Amino acid sequence: MFWARFAALAVVVAAVLWVGSGYLRPQEVNKGSARVNEVAKPLFKVVIAEGKIERHSRRLSVTGRTQSDQRVMVSARTNGLVTRLAVARGAKVAVGDLIAELSDEAREANVTQARARLSQRAAELDAREKLAKQGSYPVLNLEQLRAEKQSAEASLATAEAELLRANILAPITGVINELPVEIGQGLSLGSAVAEIIAPDPMLAVVELAERRLSGVRVGDKAEIRLVTGETRTGEIRFIARKPSGQTRTYRVDIVFSNADGAIADGIAAEVSLLLAPVDATRISRSALTFSAEGVLGLRVVDENDTVQFVPVSLVDDEGEILWVSGVAAGARIIIRGQDFIREGVKVEPVREVSALSVRQ
Repeated sequence: MFWARFAALAVVVAAVLWVGSGYLRPQEVNKGSARVNEVAKPLFKVVIAEGKIERHSRRLSVTGRTQSDQRVMVSARTNGLVTRLAVARGAKVAVGDLIAELSDEAREANVTQARARLSQRAAELDAREKLAKQGSYPVLNLEQLRAEKQSAEASLATAEAELLRANILAPITGVINELPVEIGQGLSLGSAVAEIIAPDPMLAVVELAERRLSGVRVGDKAEIRLVTGETRTGEIRFIARKPSGQTRTYRVDIVFSNADGAIADGIAAEVSLLLAPVDATRISRSALTFSAEGVLGLRVVDENDTVQFVPVSLVDDEGEILWVSGVAAGARIIIRGQDFIREGVKVEPVREVSALSVRQ
């Protein structure tokens, strides 16, 4: 009986070993096949282009409005009624041209009176000087007479100046933009009479946030495109040193020629500021990507054909072409396939001549 049980146990063990060998052998074969496939799997191909560092003049586009360089509100310098208007709204005037006349208000009579008083004082002084030479008049009293004559001269000058104030003249050359008075209207000292706008030169005024002031310099060139279709070229003349109280932006004035007067005040404009050149790399917009942490940058291939990530900063935007900083000279930038791989993966780089490396 013992041998019978031993033989049965041996048969069971042999059966188990035989069945188990069937499971183990295919697994070993499968593992080996996987290793073979892993070694034989081709590398992912990416298209690369060499990054070149160039000096690039950045273009900053902002919106603004035109504004006259000179704008003057002419005011009355004395009291009186408007007796004459020598100009109309829209008229061109030069320095010294008559705009309006005010009523006399006894100003001419005051001049006549002051002139007569001066004549009297001059005659008295002349007679007393003759008597003093003859010894019939004290010489010391002549100084008082001379002072009285000088006072009369000052009174005459004041009266004549007051008479001239009745004629309101243009202080600058320009165009009458507003004429808020009528004939017969009473004016007091300081009342508005006319607004004059000088059309040439003209300003394009924009507001820049403090983070955009970097690189903006007085004397830099600018291009102005108006909503009316006209274009002008100017240069930066003024950059505010203090921000506005409400918007916390800095005013920038661009001056340009408007000799023909075709551009009016207050027209909306798009201003492109050509900033000082900086070192930057030219890339296509599609080459930009994000890292796993959400950082904007480029994927590049190092000397071992391994993918690396390089964060970049945007310098200029020209639509499909971007200028960025942060890329090393000669870097192999992935311009196709960068979104299908990750850092640390080995790839097969393929070069392509494109707008990245050759300007059209």
